[in-house]
Amino acid sequence: MILLLDNYDSFVHNLARYIRRAGCETLVVRSDQIDVLGCNEMSPTAVVLSPGPRRPEDAGCSIDVLRHLAPQIPILGVCLGHQAIATAFGGVVHKCGPMHGMASRINHDGQGVFANCPSPMRVARYHSLAVDPICVPDELIVTATTDDGVIMGLRHVGRPIHGVQFHPESVLSDFGAQIIDNFVAMIHDAKRVALS
Repeated sequence: MILLLDNYDSFVHNLARYIRRAGCETLVVRSDQIDVLGCNEMSPTAVVLSPGPRRPEDAGCSIDVLRHLAPQIPILGVCLGHQAIATAFGGVVHKCGPMHGMASRINHDGQGVFANCPSPMRVARYHSLAVDPICVPDELIVTATTDDGVIMGLRHVGRPIHGVQFHPESVLSDFGAQIIDNFVAMIHDAKRVALS
């Protein structure tokens, strides 16, 4: 079961639908109505941190989940969830020009959640905060950027943690389903490693 922590995003159920379409049972829980212990007791195979209107520090248990469950299970952060990844590992998130319902071109490294996706590709942006490129923690690798250098993707160097600033579940994003499929493939890989 994938635990989808809802940070009060209006379209969280679109994200859940994409995950279910990829063949995974998904449980949606508000991020401020559960703590990291409750998340752990559910024994999820992975966690997805949803978008939302707040700052990462105000995203319920998202940062605690990253600090305590990340060594054990794959985690995908989307928009606010991506910002929470940066914050949990010591990065800085700052204001940027509002990008709400805008399509942008990104360039990516073709690895992790970006496997089998063309670069450049078009993605949907709904955010007014971004990870500061000067303050990316050593544990994180920038995997995608816009043409003007805004960070659109992060990956942890040694754990199955991936973040995307954009919304793969939006109709404005090309290859959003592929990104979710890639994350689900990582979950299956993590299970195989755990069983061996």
